[in-house]
Amino acid sequence: MNTVLPNLLVADVIETGLIPELHGFSSVRREVKYGTNSRVDFLLEDPTRSRCYLEVKNVHLMRRPRLAEFPDSVTERGAKHLDDLAAEVRAGARAVQLYIVQIPSADRFAIAHDIDPTYAAAFDRARAAGVEMLAWRCAVTVEGIELLAPVPIVAG
Repeated sequence: MNTVLPNLLVADVIETGLIPELHGFSSVRREVKYGTNSRVDFLLEDPTRSRCYLEVKNVHLMRRPRLAEFPDSVTERGAKHLDDLAAEVRAGARAVQLYIVQIPSADRFAIAHDIDPTYAAAFDRARAAGVEMLAWRCAVTVEGIELLAPVPIVAG
């Protein structure tokens, strides 16, 4: 799986409006500093809407049929990003954590609590604070990668 493509794919998708939650912003900036020494993947802005902080995670772990999971290893940085996104929501902005599932057969997504309980706790805190959690499945072929459809986020 390609770990660089998700952000390139999401940049294209923001422009096309495929993901309704990310549509309608007049400005899209990448790698903007925010939080506690963090950089958000995308900052979506429009004069008529709240700022939207968008973090993108690449998902390529499948231990059970049709269930994609994140993370595949301990990620202190990932947990920190979730806490930073939650802080932005508390300050009045929107924040979205988007999981790009590069497994075409996945029809569900879950947090791998057993791999990184700290990340799982940060996910729960962020979701409770109002961070929007989205997971989208891709078609991955030799010709390229294409975002297909959202998949539900379920308990692991």
